[in-house]
This record gives sequence, C-alpha cells and structure tokens, in this order.
Amino acid sequence: MRTTSRPSPSLSATGTIQWLLNLATRLLARSLNMPEPLVHNTGVFVFAQVVAVENSVGRTLCPIRLWHQFRNWSRRWER
Repeated sequence: MRTTSRPSPSLSATGTIQWLLNLATRLLARSLNMPEPLVHNTGVFVFAQVVAVENSVGRTLCPIRLWHQFRNWSRRWER
C-alpha cells in the first residue's frame, strides 16, 4: 500500500497568494528604487490610516445618526 502526501488545496492556495504578494512587493520596491521592508511597512501604515479614516467617516455617515440629525434639524425649523 502506497500513501502519497499531497498538500491540501487550501495550503497550496495560501502559499501561492503569499508568493504573489512577495513578488508584487519586490517588483514595486524595485520600480520605486526602495528597500522591500520599507515598501512593506509603508503599505501597512497606509492601510492603517485608510481604516482609521473609513471608521471615522462611517461613524459620521451612519444612516441612523444622519436620520437623528435631520430630525433634530427639522424640529428646529418647525418652532
């Protein structure tokens, strides 16, 4: 009886995605003439800033909050 150890599809997909991310980082670093760690850390920083802005804008533009603000604003005009 022969058993072959084949990697599961999820592991190979994960490995492929990681390889593609590394390749993209390396290509971007070479095109910008920057070290790879700097490109990676800059990407992490930008991602964190975008998440922070999206969260603050999301809180500001929440439909329920906007509805309450509109209702309060319209009540002022009714007086």
